[in-house]
Amino acid sequence: MTHSFFTDIRRTGWVETLPPVVQPYARLMRLDRPIGTWLLLLPCWWGVALASDTFPNLWYMVLFGLGSVIMRGAGCVVNDIYDRNLDRLVERTSIRPLASGEIKLWQACLFLAGLLTLGLGILLLFNKATIILGVSSLILVFTYPLMKRITFWPQLFLGFTFNWGVLLGGMAVQNTLTLPIILAYLAGVLWTLGYDTVYAHQDKRDDELADIKSTALLFGENSLRWVALFYTISLALLALAGWAAGLGQIYHWGLIVAACYALVRLILWKMDDPASCLSCFKSNRDFGLIILLAIILDKLA
Repeated sequence: MTHSFFTDIRRTGWVETLPPVVQPYARLMRLDRPIGTWLLLLPCWWGVALASDTFPNLWYMVLFGLGSVIMRGAGCVVNDIYDRNLDRLVERTSIRPLASGEIKLWQACLFLAGLLTLGLGILLLFNKATIILGVSSLILVFTYPLMKRITFWPQLFLGFTFNWGVLLGGMAVQNTLTLPIILAYLAGVLWTLGYDTVYAHQDKRDDELADIKSTALLFGENSLRWVALFYTISLALLALAGWAAGLGQIYHWGLIVAACYALVRLILWKMDDPASCLSCFKSNRDFGLIILLAIILDKLA
């Protein structure tokens, strides 16, 4: 895998059609790589759907969609501010705007403040309990990027962060946290632990040189077994969440479809091939959508 491969990824896509002054900020937010937004958004939609009596509230779905774009962008800015020096040492991340010098540190900080202000504006449209829960997530947003420096389990902390939306979605609908929502949150944490271990295998050689820790390095050649275990536990917790929420056969058949899909993708995964790692990682959008569709269809049945 050459440097030109990662450069070509950056130079293709709709972001390159934006005005040149805007493009570095769009890449700083990872707008050119929407998979991260999907993986932040889907747990939010799971929470809204699980907490709803029938079809989920479309207004909430839209708000969480906008909020996910903004807060995923804010999280990426925080990450890049912390990692601007480390990113220069890793082939895949050396082209990021802060690492490459396209954006100055003060510009990134000012941009981050704007994103957080927009995110707060969206959050204020929900009930008080959801607002408090949403603001508390900033603790995770600002501490997660530091975890790769001190533990081999940063993927677990990403799971705590990225799946906070399950709790927010449930709280927005019911103004309280119920057992199905808590179980779905834990399921999401294990799901993220699995897919982000796959993702981390792209950088494992550079990470070793830069002294960056990850579950990919921790598990090594045994990663497939661990990832499969994380998916299995995640699906078991989702089954328990469905049982606690009173969901029926449609939902559980959906879990079987999701399990089969994940199994096929893991069988095809080549952990020493960055392109295969990225493809397997991206497939988790479809895994999450299958779960969401199963919840909605069962609620409507």
